[in-house]
Amino acid sequence: MNIDFELILVLATAVCGLIWALDALLLGRAREGGEGVPARQPVVVEYARSFFPILLAVLLIRSFLFEPFRIPSSSMVPTLLVGDFIFVNKFTYGLRLPVLHNKVLALGEPHRGDVVVFRLPADSGTNYIKRLIGLPGDTVKYVNKRLYINGEEVDLEILGPYRGEGQAGALLGRETLGTVTHDVLLMPGRRSREGEYRIPPGYYFMMGDNRDNSRDSRYPGVGLIPEDHIVGKAVRIWMNWEFPKAPRWERIGDPIR
Repeated sequence: MNIDFELILVLATAVCGLIWALDALLLGRAREGGEGVPARQPVVVEYARSFFPILLAVLLIRSFLFEPFRIPSSSMVPTLLVGDFIFVNKFTYGLRLPVLHNKVLALGEPHRGDVVVFRLPADSGTNYIKRLIGLPGDTVKYVNKRLYINGEEVDLEILGPYRGEGQAGALLGRETLGTVTHDVLLMPGRRSREGEYRIPPGYYFMMGDNRDNSRDSRYPGVGLIPEDHIVGKAVRIWMNWEFPKAPRWERIGDPIR
């Protein structure tokens, strides 16, 4: 069961604001004591008055500036590791209303190579994070562990065995998507989904950097991502902690490329 924290935050902010406003405009006057002694506020009003500014600030920051996410899987290794806590820029691609997700101000467009958080089309309460590979109008092909965009093979340099944890036998590669150079993992001998995909207007094609261990736009249940399902651009790691292991302090502050 997915908990819609955004909806809960909006409702909590609205309820606290409404209680505070009603008390200030109507109920508070009825409680005014004589001889200039102010009447004591009910506990619910005191709590609403205390929490409303905090909830409003959290709502505005989370909805329009930055939102924190935690990486639960290895689909974006080596760029993102399990246990990474990241900040997602919510205004890079335009401002959207919380809960409704309607765009109210266009500020920019997603670019090829961006690491993007998006809502899963099959379950809008579930967020995924992948790398943007195909733009509207593109043709993307993935075959024999090689990526082609509009008929041209994407530059890929194999660097050697991957030395990180949990990916035994993987090869580390360095891929260049336009102006973005990033690392990927390939598993020799392991088959992954192949095919050719045409991207219609208003949609995007996403893939994980762990190419043979990623459920992404190649697979049913994910598929192409509508523009209005994009949440924002992942920009920075602020913590890594995969409990009960010790935190990886060296990852704090790393930019996401």
